[in-house]
Amino acid sequence: MTELSHEQKQRIEAVLAAGPIIPVISLHREEDAAPLADALLEAGIRVLEITLRTPAALPAIELLSKRLPGDVFIGAGTVTDPAAYRRAESAGAGFVVSPGITPRLLDYGLTANAPLLPGVATVSELMLGYELGYRSFKFFPAAVSGGVKALQAFAGPFPDVTFCPTGGIRQNTASEYLSLDNVMTVGGTWLTPESRVRTGDWAGIGELARESLASCKG
Repeated sequence: MTELSHEQKQRIEAVLAAGPIIPVISLHREEDAAPLADALLEAGIRVLEITLRTPAALPAIELLSKRLPGDVFIGAGTVTDPAAYRRAESAGAGFVVSPGITPRLLDYGLTANAPLLPGVATVSELMLGYELGYRSFKFFPAAVSGGVKALQAFAGPFPDVTFCPTGGIRQNTASEYLSLDNVMTVGGTWLTPESRVRTGDWAGIGELARESLASCKG
């Protein structure tokens, strides 16, 4: 059985280690990508997940992957099948995030150019990825799948697994997740409220990011 290589494990671990918060971004206008990214980067964010939920997503990933420096990770979220995975890679995504897992998606991720962060909600799903060598997972939807207590329970049988919980996490709950030894970073939509993106409130988004980072560190 083919397993995830050590290099692939290191590549996704580098993404998760780049910062305590990953903004989960849905863009409706490609022209919003650059100013939004600039505001987040200036605030100290180094990982951006652009979800493939809108037509603007792939053009935004392509734009940002060419525009931003190498120490910034631009990823594609809401990837549900190998075809979408390939489109994200072609656009320049540096990593890929799925909301759940399928055998085809896990198999594709083993040799993909962009490392995969597979989504799981249960121990059984985790074990499917674990069997193939995956050791880093998105825990989704975190808040309704047991939250902090579920992650604490996962740590017993899987001490070598790390997580990025996403789904229902807010600025005031992020630090609770980050206090766990098996959580490297958290993902959330609260950093980029649709109302602020729609009105171009980049200063407000930057301030929200700074406040969120400060609360996580402190």
